[in-house]
Amino acid sequence: MTLLPARKVTEVAVGVLVRADGAVLLADRPAGKPYPGYWEFPGGKIEPGESVAQALARELHEELGISVAASTPWVTFEFDYPHAYVRLHFERVYDWHGTPHPREGQRLVFCLPAATPPAPLLPAAIPALRWLLLPDVLRLTGRKQSNIGPLLAVDELDAARARPSGEWVGAFVDTRADLEGAAKLPCDFAVVGPVLTDPRRSDKPGLGWRGFEDLAHRAPLPVFAFGGVVASDLDQARRHGAHGVAQSVPAA
Repeated sequence: MTLLPARKVTEVAVGVLVRADGAVLLADRPAGKPYPGYWEFPGGKIEPGESVAQALARELHEELGISVAASTPWVTFEFDYPHAYVRLHFERVYDWHGTPHPREGQRLVFCLPAATPPAPLLPAAIPALRWLLLPDVLRLTGRKQSNIGPLLAVDELDAARARPSGEWVGAFVDTRADLEGAAKLPCDFAVVGPVLTDPRRSDKPGLGWRGFEDLAHRAPLPVFAFGGVVASDLDQARRHGAHGVAQSVPAA
């Protein structure tokens, strides 16, 4: 039996432009490209020698005529399209200069994640829009519960398969293998930590922000930084690859 060669992976930088009201920018694909008329997040291929941030800044200037002030890593996942196997590096952009306008004949629309999006959506945009409904601050009301749904330990991840439709399910993880396992089962998000060392738990040293960033690098699902972090740490957490922060609150 002859084994077919693995498909070439196309690295793509994807921008989630977040407006002050929380709406995000979607663009449709012009005629002449695969999936014409489908709506997606703007971005494009990463050229050799470019970082994700550099490629994204170039693409958004070429497509939308804007200059990105800064972008923060969010999620990275792979998708197998008939025309290409892509690795999508999503970055969120909260600050840019200029007004987005179509420079390639595409249509543009800002859409709130909770609103009905334009149709049809490019398949890889569907999970990303759902993840944008996650809060910036996740409140943990118990070891196995958050304010949006249950949290599973690593040895309980199989339970994620049987969740009710539409319910959020997260996982506590502290290794890269567990993070990837949570994404495959699938869980919607992961809580990663502790980030900072609890002086009462010398047996459980914190990852530190550098360690958190290393673990969360190219995470295949949104991750929340947990352990010694609070809501005011949100910007710092985002710079290190977090979707948001998680903090414990007393049970009602």
